[in-house]
Amino acid sequence: MDTTPAELRRARVGVFGCFATSGFVMGAWPAAYPAIESRLDLGEARLGTVLLLVELACLASMVVSGRLSDRFSSRAVIRYGGTAAQALLVVPAIAPSYETLLGCAVIYGLGIGFVEVSMNAQSVELERRYGRPIVSSFHGFWALGGAAAGALAVFLFSLGVDYQTLLVGTGVAAAVVFACFTVPLLGPPPAETAHADGDGRPVRLGAILLAGAAVIVFSAAFVEAGAADWANLHSARVLHAEESLAPLSYTVYLVAMTVFRLLGDPIRGRLGPRRSLLLAGAFTLAGYSLVLASAAAGGLALAWTGWILAGIGSAVLVPVMYSALGAAGGTSSNLAVMTMCGSAAYLLCPAIVGYLAEATSLTVGLIVPTALAVVIALAGPVAVARLLGHRRSRPEPVGAAASGDDV
Repeated sequence: MDTTPAELRRARVGVFGCFATSGFVMGAWPAAYPAIESRLDLGEARLGTVLLLVELACLASMVVSGRLSDRFSSRAVIRYGGTAAQALLVVPAIAPSYETLLGCAVIYGLGIGFVEVSMNAQSVELERRYGRPIVSSFHGFWALGGAAAGALAVFLFSLGVDYQTLLVGTGVAAAVVFACFTVPLLGPPPAETAHADGDGRPVRLGAILLAGAAVIVFSAAFVEAGAADWANLHSARVLHAEESLAPLSYTVYLVAMTVFRLLGDPIRGRLGPRRSLLLAGAFTLAGYSLVLASAAAGGLALAWTGWILAGIGSAVLVPVMYSALGAAGGTSSNLAVMTMCGSAAYLLCPAIVGYLAEATSLTVGLIVPTALAVVIALAGPVAVARLLGHRRSRPEPVGAAASGDDV
């Protein structure tokens, strides 16, 4: 039986809620870094080890999450694994020692991997059944959730609330809220409308095709990580910005990216995926180029302009690639590979740019994400075209409302 327009609307609200709740939990975790470091007397190196273990565990669980989503549906994995992942925020909050915190970091990272893959798999399946772009706005709500958590943490800390209360309260409340949002999510697609190879099974993309798409996702995540890790430091050390102004560099980038993720779906619907990726890559390249040029002339104002342009370009890069994978009928395991590549970029960016900056300068280090923006602009449209050319069939939108404005 086909999915009705009302079911699609309810599922869309559910996915919005899951993304926002997950973003809120992910935003609460870094807000507690300073307090965790102080209470357990970690130091920068040991705190870095904790964060590295979170990322490595996250990468490991993504493979399992993709396979489980293929076997049982993304809705099942989100409902059980995703809900549990929100509650796992409690675990590092109550760790009594550094050694215990290492184990807690692994558990927390495993939960993140489960929710990341299954949640994105649900979003691309929902877009496929909608028949028009909607994925980008989900990522915008994730960013809004993270920003809300940061703001709440600052407010509660100012009232004297300790970080353990914040994390425990957030974990418990988020698990309940997340579970409620999973109720209207979509189950497996009807066999007659699924992208399949003839016997009802999802199409597994070839290694070369998947590798090309994964390179674009890696590049997109790397340019995001470049801004997250180095924008404020570039303003402080290279442009010698005042202490009160330097942190605004990443803020303007993040605001621009969030706004255009919320607005990106209609734009992508008009331009199409290939032109959207070409323009997004061009904006990202222009932005990073201005940041590099600001060291020679223009200063902070030019750098902020560059970070805004880079934020606009970065907004739709990953959503476009996930959408193309969904349109190609790729499996959740395929999506897991792409998600892992994005996470790997966030893991590698600090080391690659950092070591290069140490040997030369931060301006030279930022040439790496700038070069990857060139890769996105030139190779991204080709990767999307090959993904879309790979699909075996294109199902009709579900009902007249599926492609209209009333869904």
